[in-house]
Amino acid sequence: MTISKPAWWKDGTCYQIWPASYKDSNGDGLGDIPGIVSTLDYLKDLGIDIIWLSPMFDSPQADMGYDIRNYEDVYPPYGTLADMEILIREVHARGMRLILDLVVNHTSDEHAWFKESKKNRDNDKADWYIWRAPRIVDGKRQPPNNWRSIFGGSAWEYVPERDEYYLHLFCVEQPDLNWENQTTRLAIYETAIEFWLKKGIDGFRVDTVNLYSKDTEYPDAEVVDATSPYQQATKYYVNGPRMHEWLKEIRREVFAKYGDVMIVGELPDTKSRDEVLRYVSAQEQELGMVFDFDIFMLGGCGSAQKHELYQHALTDMKKAIMKTQGLVIGTDAWTTVVAENHDQGRSISRFATDDPKYHDKAGKLLAILLATLTGTLFIYQGQEIGMVNVPTGWGAEEYQDVWSQNYWKEMNVLYPGNQEMLKKALWALQKISRDNARTPMQWDGSANAGFTEGKPWMRVHDNYPEINVEAQRHDRDSIFTFWKRMLELRKAHSELFIHGIFKVCEFENLKTFTFIKESTSGDQALVVLNFSDEVQDIYIPASLKDENLELLLGNSDNQGKRLSAWEGRVYMRK
Repeated sequence: MTISKPAWWKDGTCYQIWPASYKDSNGDGLGDIPGIVSTLDYLKDLGIDIIWLSPMFDSPQADMGYDIRNYEDVYPPYGTLADMEILIREVHARGMRLILDLVVNHTSDEHAWFKESKKNRDNDKADWYIWRAPRIVDGKRQPPNNWRSIFGGSAWEYVPERDEYYLHLFCVEQPDLNWENQTTRLAIYETAIEFWLKKGIDGFRVDTVNLYSKDTEYPDAEVVDATSPYQQATKYYVNGPRMHEWLKEIRREVFAKYGDVMIVGELPDTKSRDEVLRYVSAQEQELGMVFDFDIFMLGGCGSAQKHELYQHALTDMKKAIMKTQGLVIGTDAWTTVVAENHDQGRSISRFATDDPKYHDKAGKLLAILLATLTGTLFIYQGQEIGMVNVPTGWGAEEYQDVWSQNYWKEMNVLYPGNQEMLKKALWALQKISRDNARTPMQWDGSANAGFTEGKPWMRVHDNYPEINVEAQRHDRDSIFTFWKRMLELRKAHSELFIHGIFKVCEFENLKTFTFIKESTSGDQALVVLNFSDEVQDIYIPASLKDENLELLLGNSDNQGKRLSAWEGRVYMRK
């Protein structure tokens, strides 16, 4: 087995910025790159080592920047290439690193490559995208197969100029690139990857990294939803036959030229540990680490029927965490620690409680959990102050995301006038829509939470007067201050908390989450977390019963032998 060498990105804490909602510098209501630069000292003070900037590339914004029109330019409302160069320089000047999104499963339909490709079947980019002839059924033109787009509806769109359909696993405006074409791949490497590495960025978060390789027969998917003509077809485009070949090619031909580049992949719909290891084993030379989606799929979130969500059991959450923590045991792989991103509901709302009475304790409880787990830690903007899901009273018109809008339209078509079903659909949006992560960052208690002096592109959360950076940054009892302390503790005991082995205790307990962390040098910590509104007993495993345990940190003044509601503690063996 090849032993993976120490890497800067393993020990770092990464902070994700969603540019549209982070900080507006010019009053147009949209976040921008100069706004990000103005907050770098804040991020450094928090304890951040790496910034992940979500797409800021030139884009028509059909999917908030994941539909890229030009890989080598910036979306004008966000700034300019010169602004990006300033950001790169200022991040590095503070001893931090910067990674960008790499979105190369698809482009925008306004990208020059696609405009050329759609003209006819004979141009030099005719096969840079995935085109297929129509099926004729009862004399009528139909898509090539029954695949459902991830955003709803058919995954195919007809283009009269070619009398063919193109594949779009996501929006109609996001045609999938044809990775089978080597010329296309080389163009991707040059424009999307090397252009930015030459400018000095430190790596990439790779969007939908396991979707490039499709079953080129494009067979019909099994009918599992009789109410729809279009069916989920993940088995035909997730972890396809050439994925590993192409990722090795990128690593060998591109990344190897730029030293220790951080590469973290988004890996949806991959349940098998062995399959995950194929992507992240150091010996395989593909990715440095991946985001596993099991924790985000809890409660039925992966189902097409979003209105049929259910409350997950704590054991389900433990199992998801055990999977990611287990990746490093007996392998040369690395893992990630994450509970929020731009596509998910807020972690306090998803994994703890929305009850205002327990808000601060719940936010700190999750900070204890995440900061003591092994792997590279990712924090999403606003997570450090305990931002929560949008209020239950917001109507459907407040949801801006394309997925949310498509889902709401689809439910109105399926259940016209059915107020009970539409109420369920709105409930589902409040629970898991991507809009929950995209409300503007809450900087202070002034108008629009200090995000902008203009009209914000999306409604600011109603609770910003109470939950904001200014109110918390210098409050010794705030969630922000607690996160800062946890990150300091994590770095001070890096061999234990960042690199240690995770062992869960009392797996079947539905109220408490207890685990041991152990370093290679023999240091041990006991983490006890109460995920309930009720007082719970503290479980001490037999291996530590006779040991002298010192309380390192907790989210309550309670020093008793039982955990109060939503209380967490970290003990160290003396």
